[in-house]
Amino acid sequence: MQLTPSLRVLLPTTAAAALISTALISAAALPADAAAMPKFTKPKVFGTSFQSDPRHDFTKHISPRHDGILRGWVTHYRSGVAEYEPIRWVKDKTGHTEGYFEGPPEGDVTAYASPVAKNVVFYSATGCKGTVVTAKNDSLGSKRCSRNVLISRMKAGHRPALITVYRGAIVKVQEIYTP
Repeated sequence: MQLTPSLRVLLPTTAAAALISTALISAAALPADAAAMPKFTKPKVFGTSFQSDPRHDFTKHISPRHDGILRGWVTHYRSGVAEYEPIRWVKDKTGHTEGYFEGPPEGDVTAYASPVAKNVVFYSATGCKGTVVTAKNDSLGSKRCSRNVLISRMKAGHRPALITVYRGAIVKVQEIYTP
């Protein structure tokens, strides 16, 4: 089959338009801001000091942490908003255990509050039912569970995790396994 000059020009243009529309459809299928969210530096899982947020003003009302990953735990959850604080690893001097996580001392106002994103990503260290260890060698959870499982764990109490905040909302929680 021989193409006329007008078809020779039209076919490459049509193919390019098809590729562009496919790319746009693929991008639209991604969660909001997934492609735009920057890579944040992960803190040491068992860091022995509290992470600071020098730009945060703790003298004002409780508010979200700046964008990034915090080693912390949720202290309270209500109506879609989680209150959380930084934690640090303390080596056990008695020799009974390797150590434990602790929050800021009583009276310290280092706390944040952020809404939990509707499409939050949660990786459990003990499976979705909480019965099987699913942590990898770095002690971070690897089993993806639903938002409902995350919320039930937030309500249950202090669970160490890496909490990712982006644009004021908690978008990812990865539990830290401690036996």
